[in-house]
Amino acid sequence: MVLDQVIQYIQENFVYLHPGYTTFNTIVFGIILGLVILLIIRMFRWIDKDPKDLFIPLIPFIFFGSSARALVDNGIYPLTYILVTPGIYILTGLTAIFTLLASVLIERKIGWDYRYIIFAVGAAICLPNIYYTQHLNPVVVFQVLGSWALVSAPFVLLGMKWSLLKNKFNLGVLLAHLLDASSTFIAVDYYGYGEQHVLPNALTQMVDSAIVMFPLKIAVILPALYIIDTYVEDKTIRNMLKLAIFILGLAPGIRNFLSLAMGT
Repeated sequence: MVLDQVIQYIQENFVYLHPGYTTFNTIVFGIILGLVILLIIRMFRWIDKDPKDLFIPLIPFIFFGSSARALVDNGIYPLTYILVTPGIYILTGLTAIFTLLASVLIERKIGWDYRYIIFAVGAAICLPNIYYTQHLNPVVVFQVLGSWALVSAPFVLLGMKWSLLKNKFNLGVLLAHLLDASSTFIAVDYYGYGEQHVLPNALTQMVDSAIVMFPLKIAVILPALYIIDTYVEDKTIRNMLKLAIFILGLAPGIRNFLSLAMGT
């Protein structure tokens, strides 16, 4: 009986997230993420690679996990442990890590660039998801991508002058989070969706609009990038932190965008 209650508690608060994100499970997920990042930093030191090199090659893997979750949201894929939080992220992460290690080994054996191998594998596993996400609402696509482009344009232009955003990695991190903000804004303000995360939900309720996501993202991401660039001297740690922040923006951004575009 006690074991059944424990399993049910874990399912409701850490797997299917029936009450949504809470302060407690957000903290727990944050601690787990921090530990995982520490392990991955050690892995990058071991294979002698720079996390920055995976900025582009990992995008197909991010799309794979996010699109699979969106397909679950719309009832196309079944609601199973492996396809919801945290299962889909564990599956995607382990697949990406295994591919990284295998591609580095292949590079050392026969000279193929490990980055191209990673990208090719990621693109291949995305094919089934792409097949099922063909029918997207063009109005939603225009709304999300249009608002994203409108808000992103000043920072792209600013990147021509400001050293922080001249770094394409930094600019990519910010743009990923602005995509997340755009998809959330359109979903909440125009289609009646709700924000699940604790702080964004509180701020959205306060101003009665998810447009608050834009200044929130800008106010958090830009200082974070500045602090990382200024005070983190170790290149592996610095670029791994940026890569993690990039994934944390792009993954929910793609999921929200596809879930909304398929479900309306």
